[in-house]
Amino acid sequence: MPSNTEYIKKLRKSGLRPTKQRILICEVLFNNNKTFHFTIKDLVKKIALKSNENISLATVYNTIHAFEKKGYLKEIVINSNQTYFDTNTSNHHHFFDEKEKELIDLENDDVDPINIKKTIPGKKIKSLELLVKISNEI
Repeated sequence: MPSNTEYIKKLRKSGLRPTKQRILICEVLFNNNKTFHFTIKDLVKKIALKSNENISLATVYNTIHAFEKKGYLKEIVINSNQTYFDTNTSNHHHFFDEKEKELIDLENDDVDPINIKKTIPGKKIKSLELLVKISNEI
């Protein structure tokens, strides 16, 4: 279980002042045995349930984006107006259930090797992460 000292270090490394609200955000994000996916609005609700405190959407938004920029979180863009974040920052794939609005981890072993034939001059592939959108059978 991480301590407030570790949260303060993460906040400072991310260029943020360690306030009571930001430490609470850290507790919700990083005090879990299991990684999870969330939207910023989902996280605001989760923080309110855990602490009975309301933290402004702007504070949560700025903190999450600072953590993502520093590599503590991974951003997963579903479409132009729907973004999730993942506390698992390793390279891995996802299913996105369009009906349930839920991201589901797909491990690299669950996907056969992918062969990309097109190259872009002067560029190399840094990583490959699939987002597979799923829906209910009709």
